[in-house]
Amino acid sequence: MKLDKNSNIALYRKYRPENWEEVIGQDHIVKAIGGAIEAGKVSHAYLLCGPRGTGKTTIARIIASELGSSVNDIYELDAASNRGIDDVRNIRESVNTMPFDSKYKIYILDEVHMFTKDAWNALLKTIEEPPKHVIFILATTELEKVPETIISRCQTFIFKKPTDAVLAQVIENVAEKEGYTLEEGGADLIALLADGAFRDALGTLQKVISFSKDKKIKIKEIEDVTGSPKEDLVNGFLDAIAENDLEKGLLSIKKANEENIDMEIYLKMILSKLRFSLMLRYVPTMKNDLNKTLSLNDINYISSLVSSKPEKISSHTLYILLESYGNLKNSFITSLPLELALIKIINEGK
Repeated sequence: MKLDKNSNIALYRKYRPENWEEVIGQDHIVKAIGGAIEAGKVSHAYLLCGPRGTGKTTIARIIASELGSSVNDIYELDAASNRGIDDVRNIRESVNTMPFDSKYKIYILDEVHMFTKDAWNALLKTIEEPPKHVIFILATTELEKVPETIISRCQTFIFKKPTDAVLAQVIENVAEKEGYTLEEGGADLIALLADGAFRDALGTLQKVISFSKDKKIKIKEIEDVTGSPKEDLVNGFLDAIAENDLEKGLLSIKKANEENIDMEIYLKMILSKLRFSLMLRYVPTMKNDLNKTLSLNDINYISSLVSSKPEKISSHTLYILLESYGNLKNSFITSLPLELALIKIINEGK
C-alpha cells in the first residue's frame, strides 16, 4: 500500500486498498471477481451494491487496475450530480473511441440509482452490448432503485457491512501506523459509531487524532469528539432496568437529551452492552474474548450486571429495546420509543 506523504490527506484515502490482498471484509467479492479476472473471464458490466463506506469505489478501482487500465483510460462519473440523459449521451459517444494505452476503457459510474428514467433508457443498449474494449462498473447504495433491465445485464455483487471486530482491527492498525495507540475499548467504540462504514471509522479516528493531547488516545477523548454518550449514561439506564427503577431510567434518557446525545447512538451502545451481558451469562468462556475488546471497567460492570438481576437482563429485554431502535427514525420525539420501551420493561416486572 502506497502512503501519501501529505499528512493532511484523509486517512480513508491514505490507507485505501490498492490490490486484492489489502481488501478487508469482502472476501466473497475478492474471491469471485479476482478469480474470474485471473482466469481471463472478464464481464462487460459489474454492479456493486451495498451500504455507504464499504469499499465499492475502491473495489471498482482495483478491478480497473487488475485489468491493466491506465489512469488515462479510467473514467469516473458521479450519477448524483450527472444524472441526466445528456450525461449518458456523452458516455455513449465516448465509448466508441479506442483506449489511449490500455486494453480496456473502464467507466466507473457511482450512485447510479440517481439516474433519471430517460438516462437509464439511453444507457441500456450500451450496457447490454458495449464495444469489446469497454467495461462498465456501476455502484449503488440502493439496488431497489436500479431498473431490472440493467441488473439483468450486469454481474451483481452485494457488499456486506464489516463487523465491528473487523472495523476495530482496521482502526487499531491505522492508528499504529500513524504513531498512536488507543485505550482499551477505544477502537470498539469508534467501530460501533461507524455503523459498518470503513470511511466513517477512519474519519472519526482522524478527528480524534487531531483532538488528542498525546499519542495515547483515551475513551473520554473519543466521547468528547464524537458526542457519544458518557459511560455513566449507558450504565445508568441499564442499572435502572436491573433495579426496576423507572424514574432512574427516564432521568438517564432525559440527561442524554439535555446533552444532545444522538438517541440512535445512545440506544446502540445500550444494546451492545446488554448483548455482551447475555453472551457472558450463557457462554462464560467468552470472557477471554471480551477481555480483548472491552475495557476492564466494562468487563467488571457487565459481570456485575449479569449476576445482579438475571430476570431483567434478559433476551426479552433486549428484544423490546431492539424493537424501539427500529422506531427511532420515525418518531417526532426522538427519545419517545426508548421511553416507551423502558416503561414496558419496568411494568412487566411489577
